[in-house]
Amino acid sequence: MPSDPERCMISAICVLPDGHILILDTNNNKVKLLDQQYQVVSHCGVSDGPIEMCHITPGEVALTVDYRETHEVQFITVITDQIITGRTIQLQHACIGIAHHQGDLFITSKTALYKYSLSGNHISKLYEDESGNLTVWKCAVSPRGDKLYIINRNENMLLTLNRNAIVLAPFRDPELKRIGSVHVPHTGQVLVGYGGWGMRFIQVHSEGIRKLTTIITHMRPLWGIGLAEPVCCNSTISCISVGQYPGIQSEIADLYMNSGKYINMRFKLD
Repeated sequence: MPSDPERCMISAICVLPDGHILILDTNNNKVKLLDQQYQVVSHCGVSDGPIEMCHITPGEVALTVDYRETHEVQFITVITDQIITGRTIQLQHACIGIAHHQGDLFITSKTALYKYSLSGNHISKLYEDESGNLTVWKCAVSPRGDKLYIINRNENMLLTLNRNAIVLAPFRDPELKRIGSVHVPHTGQVLVGYGGWGMRFIQVHSEGIRKLTTIITHMRPLWGIGLAEPVCCNSTISCISVGQYPGIQSEIADLYMNSGKYINMRFKLD
């Protein structure tokens, strides 16, 4: 957007049922609504330090904000191509990753995974690792809600937990470097994004024990290294939308799927 003081830096993506796309622009502290041609049709400002975003209902998302003394979850609703800001939940710990399943919010704090209600009530601390920084970074939940997935950024590892927070499987792979994102589409397989020369994603079996395939997106890296951060699946048109973070200019690529094969790629969003 010409009015933005900084370059767009996409840190999270949510695809709405009608094909519109919500992106979280961390550099400009904005949520932007894009149409199917990737044109910005609406936007709104959010608090400093937005990081991650997840669906709550088809038209509502929740995003995490973590900056200095601010640790909160903000709710955003899209109605008729307009973004409407809603309530916020104040937290007493760092607020990084977020996932939602049937009224439960799962929030990471760099070292722990917490469960909250949608009203903001703290339910439990599900998992904690105090061995180092960024050990509990991003999170995702399976479609049935029976498994939780955590990105351990220190060790470039994916952890699979059951709903009782028992670790079922740690997953490491020689390819996983600069791991940054995790997403679970309706099919249940797990997408793990990581950096390198361009951006790459590993598709992991839902049990979190074996790799199914590697997806390489030949997106332009920054200083030779791209960090795969946001990823979101659009089941309506069977594609994966990914954003480059950080980047000289932010892009969205649609990786189209046909019977599990990735058959096309489009770069968008200057």
